[in-house]
Amino acid sequence: MQLSELLAAMPEARIISGAQDRIILQLCYDSRAARAGALFVALQGLHRDGHDYAAAAVEGGATAVLVTRPLSLQEQVTQVLVPDTWTALGQAAAAFYGDPSQEMCVIGVTGTDGKSTTTTLIGHILRQCGHPTGVITTVAFHDSRREHPNETRLTTQHASDLQRMLRAIRSQGGTHAVVEASSHGLALHKLDAVQIDAAVLTNLTHEHLDFHKTLESYREAKGRLFQRVKARAPKPFPHVSVLNADDEHFSYFASVESPGLRSFGFAAQADVRAIDVALGADHTAFTVITPEGKARVRSPLVCHFNVANTLAALAVVTGLGVPLAAAATAVGSFPGVPGRMQVVAAGQPFAVIVDYAHTPNSLRLVLDALRGVTPGRLIVVFGSAGERDVEKRALMGKVAAQHADYFVITSEDPRSEDPDEICRAIEEGALQVGCVYGRDYSLSIDRTQAFRIAFKQARSGDTVLLAGKGHEHSIIWGEESLPWDEAAIATETLKDMFA
Repeated sequence: MQLSELLAAMPEARIISGAQDRIILQLCYDSRAARAGALFVALQGLHRDGHDYAAAAVEGGATAVLVTRPLSLQEQVTQVLVPDTWTALGQAAAAFYGDPSQEMCVIGVTGTDGKSTTTTLIGHILRQCGHPTGVITTVAFHDSRREHPNETRLTTQHASDLQRMLRAIRSQGGTHAVVEASSHGLALHKLDAVQIDAAVLTNLTHEHLDFHKTLESYREAKGRLFQRVKARAPKPFPHVSVLNADDEHFSYFASVESPGLRSFGFAAQADVRAIDVALGADHTAFTVITPEGKARVRSPLVCHFNVANTLAALAVVTGLGVPLAAAATAVGSFPGVPGRMQVVAAGQPFAVIVDYAHTPNSLRLVLDALRGVTPGRLIVVFGSAGERDVEKRALMGKVAAQHADYFVITSEDPRSEDPDEICRAIEEGALQVGCVYGRDYSLSIDRTQAFRIAFKQARSGDTVLLAGKGHEHSIIWGEESLPWDEAAIATETLKDMFA
């Protein structure tokens, strides 16, 4: 593609040095990936500035760079100046990949908790109802035919990767795409060039204040997804905006002027609501009431919060025109999401569950749900990530203290922080509500050892929850991403202890 074509998609871009008649063969933001004919985009991150790596990208073959300030580079390199490279990357990527979101119905799902489950469930329902659908989540990328694990640790991919994935979905015949939209991704303009037809908010609770600084800023970032629905270019799909009627921030999001507003929840005023809910150890059943009628739903997902996630999925698909009866039937064949309420069975006399719960609210919800199906004690192993929201650490400790019978504090991606300090910050929350070390909880920086401590505590009828890692395949210590598989390591540990 000609550089001039990309410039046309970036209205605020201007060349400050070098030639305009360049052939661009690649978009990249990682200098190590730069090849001949690349346009390197210098992104300003939290810990690194892409401008510092532009020279390395040029050495790798980049012939043009997208920058927010002039750089000292080889004279023949074309420098394109823009006010914000995050925004410009999205604009350039949409043009480079032929604006795939304009050719499909695109659904964005945001919220503090439940995004991956809701996103994946929406994709499953649409495919079961005859709509080839791709899905992009924290867990996996589904191109509408095959699924591939997400190894990036990003919930929302960078704009160039997101546009490439959307093009792959369309190329495989996809008519719909469901995208998990994080607050980081929305704040960094990763979805600004994606034409969003439908938006879903699962809920909003305390999280990511290390990045957003205030709850108001966090909430505003989530609201951008609904603004994207309003700003969508003309397409042959209805506008749909789905909000949680039970969430305390419902009124704020309803005021964003979201087109095609539909609410879900358990409240009587919700457009899509559940009644006659029956929670079981291996399934959930309820009647869903919608503007299109009502249907009985039997879901393999367990716990009350997954009823809410299912309501959100049903609200958006029926809003897009999928018949309620077909959608309700499709829920019954949903295979679930790896690392979300995943059962680990290795011959032990107690239950072991792996779940991604890594916020105070999600941990509370999972513990409360498991309490209802646990005849004995409820034990949880958890931590809190380094270089992330510091304020939630003590809150996590309080939640464990108030909703579990015993807990083990451990490491969860400490990154460059001292893991002992992170654990002590969590412990402080537990101490504030009267917990005593040894009687009520233990602490081990070694996550595998923490599993052993919890498993030694457990007896027949108990449930051990391993929270925070879920589907992830690595644990980050310093600059290293070490291999980690929560369910596999738990299985190995159990076999070693109970074989």
